[in-house]
Amino acid sequence: MSDALHTLGEYIAERRPDCVTRWWITNGDLTVEAPPSALLGFIEFLKADATCQFTQCVDITAVDYPEREKRFVVVYHFLSMKQNQRICVQSGVREDEATPSLTGLFPSANWYEREVFDMFGVVFSGHPDLRRILTDYGFRGHPLRKDFPTSGYVELRYDDAQKRVVYEPVKLVHEYRQYDYLSPWEGAKYILPGDEKAEKAK
Repeated sequence: MSDALHTLGEYIAERRPDCVTRWWITNGDLTVEAPPSALLGFIEFLKADATCQFTQCVDITAVDYPEREKRFVVVYHFLSMKQNQRICVQSGVREDEATPSLTGLFPSANWYEREVFDMFGVVFSGHPDLRRILTDYGFRGHPLRKDFPTSGYVELRYDDAQKRVVYEPVKLVHEYRQYDYLSPWEGAKYILPGDEKAEKAK
């Protein structure tokens, strides 16, 4: 399989040198890197070319590298049912840069791109309805960015007096508490593994 992927990688790089920055095979997967400016034409080539025929968009996600100039790497996964092959396309995007939407080529990219926008804040130009999909409409920030706090900024609860859900700033009511994970019963008496050694030593 790696030989077939190597042949495919060489073919794609030879046919589209204007789009392919570099390519490599890792753990049996072919990965191709392309800039956002050439992405749309390159994906269209991967879909239409008879040797490739990557006609299914399986997933779109991203990775956050805050220290890089191109902070986000948008990752596309495609499947060729005809050739029985998969390909991963990566494209580096700056925080203030938009990347083209693939919804015109793959309708399934719609919700994938909305998820990446919601979680990372990556903007997809040409998307027909780019809005949050996993978080609430008034949510602030992008939860999968490395600089997003694990506790979040707000918490919500149902207020009986107001008869609605209310948002409040996060309050960590206790910094430390010792939890008993071994028994569901408070005050249970049990022997922890290793306690028998202490009894023998007495």
